[in-house]
Amino acid sequence: MPLKPELAFLNGHSSMARLMREKQWAGTPLGPPEEWPQSLRSIVNLMLGSAFPMFVGWGPDLNTLYNDAYAEIMGAKHPDGLGKPFLEIWHEISEDLRPLARRAMGGEAFYMENLPLRMSRHGYEEDTWFTFSWSPVLDESGRIAGMYCACTETTRMVQAERHLRAREEWLQALFDQAPGFAAVVRGPDHVFEMANEAYYSITGNRTLVGRTLAEALPEVREQGFIDWLDGVYKSGVPFVGRSFPITISKGPGAPRHEAYVDFMYQPLRDASGRVQGIFIQGHDVTEQHRAQQALREADQQKDEFLATLAHELRNPLAPLRSAAHILATPGVSDETRNRVTDVIGRQVGHMSRLLDDLIDIARITQRRLLLRKELVEVGSVVDAAVEAARPLADAKVHRLTVDVADRSAQLLVDPVRITQVLSNLLNNATKYTDPGGLIRLHVEAVDGKVQFTVTDNGIGLTDSALKTMFVMFAQEKAALERSEGGLGIGLALVKGLVELHGGAVSASSEGVGKGSRFVVKIPGASFAASQPGEAGTAEPEPAAATARLVLLADDNRDASDLMAELLRMSGHTVHTAHDGTEAAEMALRHKPDVLVLDIGMPGLNGYEVAQRVRAQPWGARPLIIAATGWGQEQDRQKATEAGFDLHLTKPFDPRMLTDIIAQRGR
Repeated sequence: MPLKPELAFLNGHSSMARLMREKQWAGTPLGPPEEWPQSLRSIVNLMLGSAFPMFVGWGPDLNTLYNDAYAEIMGAKHPDGLGKPFLEIWHEISEDLRPLARRAMGGEAFYMENLPLRMSRHGYEEDTWFTFSWSPVLDESGRIAGMYCACTETTRMVQAERHLRAREEWLQALFDQAPGFAAVVRGPDHVFEMANEAYYSITGNRTLVGRTLAEALPEVREQGFIDWLDGVYKSGVPFVGRSFPITISKGPGAPRHEAYVDFMYQPLRDASGRVQGIFIQGHDVTEQHRAQQALREADQQKDEFLATLAHELRNPLAPLRSAAHILATPGVSDETRNRVTDVIGRQVGHMSRLLDDLIDIARITQRRLLLRKELVEVGSVVDAAVEAARPLADAKVHRLTVDVADRSAQLLVDPVRITQVLSNLLNNATKYTDPGGLIRLHVEAVDGKVQFTVTDNGIGLTDSALKTMFVMFAQEKAALERSEGGLGIGLALVKGLVELHGGAVSASSEGVGKGSRFVVKIPGASFAASQPGEAGTAEPEPAAATARLVLLADDNRDASDLMAELLRMSGHTVHTAHDGTEAAEMALRHKPDVLVLDIGMPGLNGYEVAQRVRAQPWGARPLIIAATGWGQEQDRQKATEAGFDLHLTKPFDPRMLTDIIAQRGR
């Protein structure tokens, strides 16, 4: 039976069209369909012909009409919901929908995406999401008579996205918790796709994702990392770096710092095998690198110490051996015998002090050194230290001044050890100050402690030297350039002894050539008014006699004097010099036939003296012999390169030298 013309809008074979045609609308708020206004008929006809979920709410109660696609959304609420008020149908979510219906009935057309709703449409509550557009519907008079909605359920899509996001977050958590730093970059420009917390930390927590590595980390452009990334991207071959230095800042404008990293660049391929990106993984190994570097430096210091120890022990052995040879020679005069005896005493004393220092530092390191404390006057400790240091200061024509605020102030200390501390500092200042310098010891009370300050106008200290000044075996100058001997443990010994007394020691300098300042603070009594005093200075030792044929240069006076005596006893004439500058001047002045040169001399070292001699017009004539405590193969090679004919390692038999010179004479 054909429909009435006024019901043509319900024509069609859809389930909802048939249901609307069969429903008894009389007595409902909407009334019979043939009486529905044309605006409603048009909307319904459009809705029934669409496969997209749609509904319309009409009248003040928003009685609902919908199509087949929306019926599926209704679930168990269909078909009873047809024609019922919209908010009654969806009573469980009416508080969510009421504001939206009010907006549409107020004349607003709007769009909502993935709106979460907890619905009950299958006998249980479930979380759902919908994307829809709501629009007001006008009747024939132009007034808002209802609302129209086209919607789609996005529950599965949202849940899938949430699942994917949860998986990504789980993977990101694993990524973040991975040992070391990690990141993924894509494409030939290496755009960051992801990075873990460790990577953000090492790069200063700056923005990475979405930026190229060159943009995000501009300071690494010239450090090789981007070139290696390019190589991996093009070749597909992984790259591994071990303990590689990287200079990087903790953020824009922040100062750069150096770190060391182990890292790997692993190519990421697509299904066809082409490289699409690179996985970056690595570890910050800065602490391990520095620890290994410290071990290497300690090992190097050990080697240098052993070489220095051998050198320092050879130096006194040489004059001792010469002394023994002289004493064994028939007809030695009493004057010579007495002088040789003095040399033996001094050199044995020197060796004894070296051994004492070694034993003391070992005891301090092992916490076995015991202090014998007693109440002593500051003046007595200062006097003992100055007395011990004065001979070396006088020998270098230094002016040694002492300024004590209160000589009678009391200190509870081990007087022997505090004397040792002060004499070490005074001797250290003396060694590293050119002849004629100023050494000052000032003593005063500062903040309840006795402060001993030793200053000089010597070679000064570099920043690097200040950092290692009190480290075992550390020295500001290489042994070759030192003006005096030593094992490099003096200041470490000072530090250990001072700290055993509960005190502290520090060093400072304005720079190279500007002198040094050492400050020792020991808990003690307060001082009275200043009572400055000044120790006198001694005249320098007279210069050694000059000779014609042999130039003997050694900064160890005992060694050079005894060797000169032996050579004179063999009929040779000898000039002696006690530093490299003096040796070079005397060589130019006297043009000797033979030069016997120590290597480690102040001023010019032995290599430099030999090179200056060989550069003279007559320089090819002399026999130049290295007589030194440095006896390793590289030392011999260096001597040959500097122009030496022979290399003798101390202590050597003096007769060997006299024989060599005698053969040269023939």
